[in-house]
Amino acid sequence: MTKNPRKTHKSMPEQDTELTLSEEASAAAASQADNSASERPAQEPDKTAEEAPPVPRAEYDQLKAERDQLLDRLARQQAEFENARKRAERDRIADRDYAVVNVVEKFLPVLDHFEMALKSAGTVEQLRSGVELIVKQMEDVLRQLQVTAIPAEGAQFDPRHHEALDTVERQDLPDQHVAEEIRRGYKLRDRLLRPALVRVASNPKQTTE
Repeated sequence: MTKNPRKTHKSMPEQDTELTLSEEASAAAASQADNSASERPAQEPDKTAEEAPPVPRAEYDQLKAERDQLLDRLARQQAEFENARKRAERDRIADRDYAVVNVVEKFLPVLDHFEMALKSAGTVEQLRSGVELIVKQMEDVLRQLQVTAIPAEGAQFDPRHHEALDTVERQDLPDQHVAEEIRRGYKLRDRLLRPALVRVASNPKQTTE
């Protein structure tokens, strides 16, 4: 059986038509891609990758000079601070030495009289009288330094100025009054140097009433 030549001849143009349409579609796609690429904005260059422009020599020299001036000023201020600290320390030591010298000079005569009393060959009564004079002289020196004794015996017990050693029963004294002074207390102006060591009276008649 022979094929129909008309059918074979008719199918060939259809195949050509299909190939032509495919080529047109490819060409259109390629054209559209070219148009998109041309319309796309150009990518900006990476600024971080760019190198910083070199600093001019004159500006560099100026910055270096300013840095050197600041370092020099800082070194001078540190030296001045250290010198001021040393001067303050020297002044403090000088003031302390002056105060010590002022006190020692006042007590040197007292020490001289003590040494004279030790070398004395007098009687016990004469030695006692000499010691009493020395004590009076020392009290005068303390008054010049504004050091005063704290009133104790017969005064009302004050824990701010008195330190109680013990209590003794006394009916001739008010309760909670100093019956006996064991060690004298002193103060410099209003500042307590040491409290007076005392025995405190306990009056049973007052405590039972």
